[in-house]
Amino acid sequence: MLIRNARLVAVTEAVPGPVDLRLDGGRVVELGPSLSGDETSYDAAGRWLMPGLWDQHVHLGQWTLTSARLDLAPARSSAEAVALVRARLEEWPDVPVIGWGHRPTAWPDNPAVSDLDAIDTDQPIVLIAGDGHHGWLNTTALHMLALPTRDSVVSEAEWFMAYGRLTTVLGTDGTGPDAYRRSMEAAAAQGVVGLVDLEFSGGVADWAERWAGGADLLRIRHACYADGLDDVLARGLRSGDPLADDPRLTMGPLKIISDGSLNTRTAWCCEPYAEKAVPGFEEGQPNQSPDELRALLARAAAGGLEVAVHAIGDRAVTEALAAFEDTGARGGIEHVQLTTRDDVRRMAHLGVRASVQPAHLLDDRDVTERLWPGRAERCFPLRWMLDDDVEVVLGSDAPVSPLDPWLAIASAVHRSDDDREPWHPEQSITAREALAASTDGWGTVAVGHPADLVLLDADPLEGASDREHARRLRSFADHVVETWVAGSAVTPG
Repeated sequence: MLIRNARLVAVTEAVPGPVDLRLDGGRVVELGPSLSGDETSYDAAGRWLMPGLWDQHVHLGQWTLTSARLDLAPARSSAEAVALVRARLEEWPDVPVIGWGHRPTAWPDNPAVSDLDAIDTDQPIVLIAGDGHHGWLNTTALHMLALPTRDSVVSEAEWFMAYGRLTTVLGTDGTGPDAYRRSMEAAAAQGVVGLVDLEFSGGVADWAERWAGGADLLRIRHACYADGLDDVLARGLRSGDPLADDPRLTMGPLKIISDGSLNTRTAWCCEPYAEKAVPGFEEGQPNQSPDELRALLARAAAGGLEVAVHAIGDRAVTEALAAFEDTGARGGIEHVQLTTRDDVRRMAHLGVRASVQPAHLLDDRDVTERLWPGRAERCFPLRWMLDDDVEVVLGSDAPVSPLDPWLAIASAVHRSDDDREPWHPEQSITAREALAASTDGWGTVAVGHPADLVLLDADPLEGASDREHARRLRSFADHVVETWVAGSAVTPG
């Protein structure tokens, strides 16, 4: 195919004037003005072409389910959340309640199983926190998920294991191939060509079956967790190897959740939380011992797998970097929400990638000031990372934040989404840098690039200031005209 009369977005370097591009074998094979050829042509009509966007951190199954879930984000107390559940059950009394989005850190009370048990229903109730790190269940749901009875939430590793059993609560969980494909179509409409799927449940066989069933629109890198590592190694799969005999579906990293989250006060820090700390774990806590973490990285490295280590607190980042250094493992740290300048430099020295979700800073700005006072200048330190030559890639952690790469880009640039001034603007990066961190390492479109492209009806880098860039980019999905993966159009409609 020929794409004619396209202006190239200057992601890394400027290319003057409109050009034509020849696509063949899933690659850009020729680029220049007025190319000759009788291939099928697409007239870009002077619009703007750039590499397609990647979301480097998605829980695709959970994101696919989000539209059917009860939105608990408006709840400001346990009582308000319970009222929302009651209202849902009054409307659909014979349907299990799966909720998402409550953030109880600032609530005056803690979620309790007894509050949900007081609702007159036989239906299971499963309410998933907005950061994904705990589930608030009624006793019926606890029994159905084979969890011990308690009055507190199910959190961290116990919750992640239980999440994979939600089909026992839901029957059909709404994540079949058709549902996945609809999620991919929604992503493609925003210019997304690839996703790193870090879903808690499922494995290689599940993705191969899903792909064969039609969920094959975008490029997918499938991550495994420790409980699936034996299967991946037995199959002889290395990061980058194709699954289902299709190079668009590949093996991704081993995902390790090494600590918790800010909102549950379980992210592992060097200093105590300022309030409502977990008793006995005032600095948060790790999910593995140092020896266990190193053993996982060593197994992955020996098997040819990259590693993606979830580390939110500064102590967790330090320990993760020590494990990378001791084992020689390759890959990155997910989140890097709180760290030090010295550890940023260690990341650069070790070649450890930073996979950051900038939209989280919009949600965590105020709670950070309360729980980590005096540490906010070290949160989401994107400027430090780029200045120290750390490879930075952006994502959403959907559904914790929306699967919206433009929101992530705008958040990295402006660090605010309301009328307040940017939050620690010294850690902001430019629109060009944020765009480059969202294209899987591909700069301005050039010969040899994959034919994973997005056409826009405006230049995303137009603007006089970072604030103007952020204002425009936050809704830039509206400017997506067409998206191609491996040279095939994937934009719905």
